[in-house]
Amino acid sequence: MINKASIVIKASNLSLRRGTKSLLENTDFTIHPGERVGIIGKNGAGKSTLFALFNGQLEPSTGDLQMPARWRLSNVEQEISDRDRPAREFVMDGDAQLRQLQTQRAACSDSDGERIAELEAALIDADAWTAVSRAEQLLAGLGFAPHEWMRPVGEFSGGWQMRIALARALMAPSDLLLLDEPTNHLDLDAMLWLERWLKSYAGTVLIISHDTEFLDAVANAILHFDQQKLERYSGGYDQFVQQRAEKLRQHQLAHDKQSRETARLQGFIDRFKAKATKAKQAQSRVKALARMQRLSPIRQENPINIQLPNPEHQPDPLIRLDHAVLGYAGEPEPRVIFNDLKLTLRGGARIGVLGVNGAGKSTLIKTLAGALPLLGGECTQSNRLGIGYFAQHQLEVIDAEASPLVHLQRIAPDATDQQLRNYLGSFGFSGPMATDPTAGFSGGEKARLALALIVWHKPNLLLLDEPTNHLDMETRDALSEALVEYEGSVLIVSHDRQLLRTTVDEFWIVADGQVHEFEGDLDDYRQWLQQRSASNAPTHLDTTPTSASNSEADGAQTAATDRRAQRRAEAEARQRLSVLKRPLEKQLAQLETNMASTQSRLDELNDLIADPDFYTDAYKNQRPSCLAEQGELSQRFLSMEENWLELQQQIEDLENRELGNA
Repeated sequence: MINKASIVIKASNLSLRRGTKSLLENTDFTIHPGERVGIIGKNGAGKSTLFALFNGQLEPSTGDLQMPARWRLSNVEQEISDRDRPAREFVMDGDAQLRQLQTQRAACSDSDGERIAELEAALIDADAWTAVSRAEQLLAGLGFAPHEWMRPVGEFSGGWQMRIALARALMAPSDLLLLDEPTNHLDLDAMLWLERWLKSYAGTVLIISHDTEFLDAVANAILHFDQQKLERYSGGYDQFVQQRAEKLRQHQLAHDKQSRETARLQGFIDRFKAKATKAKQAQSRVKALARMQRLSPIRQENPINIQLPNPEHQPDPLIRLDHAVLGYAGEPEPRVIFNDLKLTLRGGARIGVLGVNGAGKSTLIKTLAGALPLLGGECTQSNRLGIGYFAQHQLEVIDAEASPLVHLQRIAPDATDQQLRNYLGSFGFSGPMATDPTAGFSGGEKARLALALIVWHKPNLLLLDEPTNHLDMETRDALSEALVEYEGSVLIVSHDRQLLRTTVDEFWIVADGQVHEFEGDLDDYRQWLQQRSASNAPTHLDTTPTSASNSEADGAQTAATDRRAQRRAEAEARQRLSVLKRPLEKQLAQLETNMASTQSRLDELNDLIADPDFYTDAYKNQRPSCLAEQGELSQRFLSMEENWLELQQQIEDLENRELGNA
């Protein structure tokens, strides 16, 4: 009998390099059977390279990775070769052993009864008779309608092809499943289905993901790339955050304690090493110091701090659609997605757009952005409307040969290099990164640059279509914080639940060729999806949770309405606050400019006064005026500091009053 406790994945002194870059150095980790392990780390840390190691596509630089020899491995193919294959058949091809048995059975002669019996038994063991239904269940769970199951793979868009590839990987019998960003092309419905599927999977799963809610729902362990090591934590993402914070706190305490002990020992050595009576004791301290295992201080990685410039104007309403027909022109007839649509986008709105893939979310946002002309009806825009539009394929507009500075110079030819560098610095492009070609940038870095270019002209409406697809966790958090601080209007299409929870006040839902306000939050939307699925996708829009009785449903609807009213009150408060804060913030900005110039002149005068030559005859005539100017500027700077504090206090009082009453 095999000892299951010994069937583990174990890395010992493992080192990995990609070119000249070291990704892992002498790291150890263990993965146990049946675990669902989230692999996390910054973009470029080495997550995909680690998967290539598991796949046998590369060897460790040093060290060893032990894996059970008989384990079957499955992963999502990034390149689909057989595009003419029907989707369902392509998914079933993922079970290579089943396909091999079926081929052998088809080639068997009717006279070879013994061989036929062997193959039939093997086919039963391989669940051959349920294979078609299993493939169809996978496709249905990932959002494919029955009439699409036999369509050729090549007829689907790139995102839907990746869903088919995911279904194929799930179809394959496996002991180890490798999933690299599996939620990138999924809507919330398919994401929730995948969460349920993975929880029931009997094998071991390794998941690279930046989706914190997905990891929280699925993972029971985390491997974190940290300073060329893989650190293991138990539980999901939230538990990882808590455990890592405590680990860093304990490490800092230990480092501080050791620093104090080191200073004490070194002080004793320095004082008494030359005294004969204390030489022996000093020598023992030297040995103690040498034996001490030095703890390195915590190295803080440079945080990403995105700062979105606030708009100068906030008109209301921004856009109205009246009897609008949305879709795509074509021959012989246009493809209509929305018909007779009436919609108003208000100033100060912060809206998340929900709906399954293919419902028309991107069509809606393209039309609002002006990238897609109306097929009929009217679109009325405010004459002070300024739109910043981030499309799903925004990264394609980035010129690989040009630097971030050159990209910005193209849209802001009148700005100085220093202004452009300061602006790029607020998006994390400082130093050489501002002048390096973007060819070597990660997807997340290109997405950040694309966002910086979009908001340069201070738009008052941001239309964001899947803005976090290429961002790591740190950059997602930075974008969320920036959107919270942004005073303009925001409309977001995203499957990133954490981004939606933190940045929007209300939701629109796209379904059945219409756009409706959704009276609820993401948890209510989850229930609505479950109801819709259970009732075979009814054509009407009903936001009542499925599991509630009539009275419970009424209570849930009332709670949803209350939450919506609260969000509206908060949005109105933010809008009032923006108007009230603007004159104070202008005063503050002017004051900070004056303080900077005053401080610069004071520094010059202080350096001059500190110079011994200042008191020689060479400065005899200048000395009185310099000393007088230094005194006057010092008093002026103190006064400006007091004004600065008063303005800050006024702004804080406004925020407390307006947001506290919301």
